[in-house]
Amino acid sequence: MYARVSSHDQKADLERQVARLAAWAAQAGHRIVRVEAEVGSGMNGSRPKARRILADPGVITVVVVEHKDRLGRMTTELAEAALSASGRRLVVLDDGDVEDDLVRDMAGVLTSFCARLYGQRSAHSGPERPRSAPSMAELRVIRAPGAWTCSSRPAR
Repeated sequence: MYARVSSHDQKADLERQVARLAAWAAQAGHRIVRVEAEVGSGMNGSRPKARRILADPGVITVVVVEHKDRLGRMTTELAEAALSASGRRLVVLDDGDVEDDLVRDMAGVLTSFCARLYGQRSAHSGPERPRSAPSMAELRVIRAPGAWTCSSRPAR
């Protein structure tokens, strides 16, 4: 069984994931060989416990995760194929809808991009002085191909 959360402040969720995985295994009559739980990003491969559980074909025949994104945000299908090639399988308890996964992934990518962009802006401009919200007259709507956005910057 493998459980993962992204940050240390989600430690309680990590414990709940492990408890739910253990309850499922007991109810399904599976023997728990190993439980790996760790804190780390799902966007990269820097997760030693995930690597350990995926690299052990001798003892572990089934890898169980609560949600597909716990094993990796963008690489779950690759891990599943690698497990299958060695005669093992991946069990996802809450598979969810593929569209939900894609929306969640896109929202995460956009959030990360916006945070980085806003961080760069504030680093270049220095401390910002407080300002009031723009009035309706100051707002302008910009039509981009396939999308609408709103800006408070003056039109050029």
